[in-house]
Amino acid sequence: MAGSVRILGTRQLITLAHRLRAAGGPRLQRNMSRRIRRAAEPLQKYLQQAIRTVQLPGSGRTVRGGPTANTRPLRATLAGGIRISVRQTGNPGARVWMDKGRLPRDLRNMPWVIDEGRVRHPVFGNRRHWTTQWARPTGWWSRTVQSGLPRMNQEIERITDDVRRDLE
Repeated sequence: MAGSVRILGTRQLITLAHRLRAAGGPRLQRNMSRRIRRAAEPLQKYLQQAIRTVQLPGSGRTVRGGPTANTRPLRATLAGGIRISVRQTGNPGARVWMDKGRLPRDLRNMPWVIDEGRVRHPVFGNRRHWTTQWARPTGWWSRTVQSGLPRMNQEIERITDDVRRDLE
């Protein structure tokens, strides 16, 4: 299921956040935030690429119609909603998430629906005629996160080790 990916609350990050605050190094804090964000950016890019390449084939029409009345590109709109946030206080870490606020109201649940693989919707807005489309491949969010998370974890461990060395 689509959701957010969080790397936070680890003992190393909490300890480093306290030490950074105690050292009073805003330059170190900015540097650490920037590096953590850079560690999360590849996962964001992979997720955006994954949603752009998901296929939603139609069931086919017997009569060819004209272009869709909806000119909004679905996959590009969903890709634009994938965001990164970095925190250093409270629960420090990085989060890659789908910002539902950046999506149009009628598409707010679409990332999760596509991740499950079955998209059921009215045909051109006609609520008397419905169709089902199957996303291929399914699990665009969950599979991408599962493959990208180990690399992100390794990078953040490397960053925390570097910052810890700078503080010593």
